[in-house]
Amino acid sequence: MKKLPLRTCMGCGEQKTKKELIRIVKSKDGKISIDKTGKADGRGAYICDNAECLNKAIKSKRIEKNFELKIPDEIYEELRKTM
Repeated sequence: MKKLPLRTCMGCGEQKTKKELIRIVKSKDGKISIDKTGKADGRGAYICDNAECLNKAIKSKRIEKNFELKIPDEIYEELRKTM
């Protein structure tokens, strides 16, 4: 049986399979985007597919701390639309 990779949500801190989470990626040039394929190059971070976890991650600035970069509001709006 194949082991499913687990990732931790930045909002609630729960571990879930990669397919249950949305991946946010920071490319080598510092651009932040939403990775719909889950295979884009760069540093990845994961968040649950619900607004409550996104709001917790934004409030605690956990996404910004993870990427060591200020996240533009457009990225947060794009995440809200995908949920």
